[in-house]
Amino acid sequence: MTLTSLMVRSIVGLFMTLIGEPVASISTLLYYSGLLPQNVVLTRLVRHDLLLHDNYLFRCIIDLLSLV
Repeated sequence: MTLTSLMVRSIVGLFMTLIGEPVASISTLLYYSGLLPQNVVLTRLVRHDLLLHDNYLFRCIIDLLSLV
């Protein structure tokens, strides 16, 4: 696979996740970047399976948010 096809697949996957499950995807981004407050209710919204797929852009956003 070329780099372009991997990035296109990652962008489509990110947008589908953000559109389909916006609360779970935002809470997962904040959780893995360390910006989600320590709350049991908010932690239940985190979907750990979002990082199992080839979500390179998702991981890149997490890395950028963790720098804040």
